[in-house]
Amino acid sequence: MDASTIRFTVFISVLLICAITEHYRPQRPLSQPKAFRWLNNLGLTSVNALVLYCTMPLLAIEAALWVQQHQFGLTYWLGLPMPVSLVLTVIALDCAIYWQHRLFHSWSILWHLHKVHHADQDLDVTSGARFHPIEIWLSMWIKITLVIALGISPLAVIIFEVLLNATAMFNHSNINLPAYIDKPLRKLLVTPDMHRVHHSTQRSETDSNFGFCLSIWDRIFNSYISQPALGHQKMHIGISRFRDPQEQRLDKMLTQPFRNK
Repeated sequence: MDASTIRFTVFISVLLICAITEHYRPQRPLSQPKAFRWLNNLGLTSVNALVLYCTMPLLAIEAALWVQQHQFGLTYWLGLPMPVSLVLTVIALDCAIYWQHRLFHSWSILWHLHKVHHADQDLDVTSGARFHPIEIWLSMWIKITLVIALGISPLAVIIFEVLLNATAMFNHSNINLPAYIDKPLRKLLVTPDMHRVHHSTQRSETDSNFGFCLSIWDRIFNSYISQPALGHQKMHIGISRFRDPQEQRLDKMLTQPFRNK
């Protein structure tokens, strides 16, 4: 299978597993009809795929193939063995995504793009793929730059993209994990309860728990909050200025970065 087929297969598999699990073990009741949210969130995901296909001269995997062909980038210059290079570059990409996420929160012009993700008033598996097309476009260029600079192999790119996609859907899922599972799991991975704090309407909580896959970055860089102040059942999710249910429509999401109401 090629990289696109692998990513799509994992996407569908994780989507179905998380959707079934959150149906039977939901953490919070949904405030809006699931069909309405799924139609629009997954519609935005489809728009993003189309934008990348039509506007990007290359994707991260093509950049990695060029890097491999020309033996370009830090890992090749250092002469690192393939297994070592593979592990280190996947970890480095995850750390980079953590800092990219923090940048999109701290820089106003980028926050206007990223708030589309935060404007979702419920969290479920589809929230993990809900991003504005311009943010997805910028993120791809950042990833390509890292791939070339670090000399990241095609295999590392595939592994990272599959992990990022799968963990993003998992940690946005509305799954009620028992404490005896959540507590040890979040020592390594970002869990749904850990990431839900990040979607609080309280800005101090929104600016925390930036990790997508590995949870260690938030602890290392002092951005970790264990639980929301109001608890998972009483906390408010979303963006205060976009509380109208119609703001969850695809056309509204596409215009949210360019308006304040």
